[in-house]
Amino acid sequence: MPYDSTSIVLTNITKIFTNGKRQITALTDINISIGDGEFFSIVGPSGCGKTTLLRILAGLDIATSGNVDIQITADDRPVNSMVFQEQSVFPWLTVIDNVAYGLKLRGIPKKERYQTAENFLRMIGLTKFAKAYPHQLSGGMKQRVSVARAFANDPEILLMDEPFGSLDEQNRILLQQELLRIWELSKKTTVFITHSIDEALCLSDRILIMTAHPGTVKTIIDVDLPRPRDVASIRTSMRYNELFQLIWLTLREEVLKVHDRDFDNPS
Repeated sequence: MPYDSTSIVLTNITKIFTNGKRQITALTDINISIGDGEFFSIVGPSGCGKTTLLRILAGLDIATSGNVDIQITADDRPVNSMVFQEQSVFPWLTVIDNVAYGLKLRGIPKKERYQTAENFLRMIGLTKFAKAYPHQLSGGMKQRVSVARAFANDPEILLMDEPFGSLDEQNRILLQQELLRIWELSKKTTVFITHSIDEALCLSDRILIMTAHPGTVKTIIDVDLPRPRDVASIRTSMRYNELFQLIWLTLREEVLKVHDRDFDNPS
């Protein structure tokens, strides 16, 4: 792994949910190391525990067993910031106040936090909407604000749970390119969940493919596509298509397992 240090180490992570007398194993024996500054994506069939794994990384859920080790480089920075699929901007705050919100909670002086927020608004092309409210924005613009807020807060790691999943294809491509541009500047360690093989390939350094439920590591694939990347032109490369086929053939077996279970046990 071409990184000077490791940012995240997950060791033997297992998660079991209890519902009355019934126990459901969501994750079993997850072992992953993610490099400092790596863009690491997770794909897998529905119900394999991708979001559960991300929530454990975020501290929103606790693993039943195993260890989560996140490298802390500065005491005055948050461990993580999370971007969800749902638009999570605060409707009562302006765009710039949404972006600056995490910095305000951290006690960053007003002038400094607004300078930081203005910088990220420039990066995502929303400077002229700084004083607008979320109800005045499109869905894609709201997700830009969510991404800018996460980066502006300067966390140790950035966690993204299908942040572009609800957007149309045109907005997805635009936001993928903007995310790549911001990430290239910050080199923030990023863990990104997606159902899209294409999206994972366009963005990632490595891709974890999870098994069908209960989720565990099936394989991890290196994405040896050159950076910086253009998400439109990269799709035309022969290597992109080779990797796409490799990932789909690896993932297809797990998707079919879910399909067969659903067919054998209709609701």
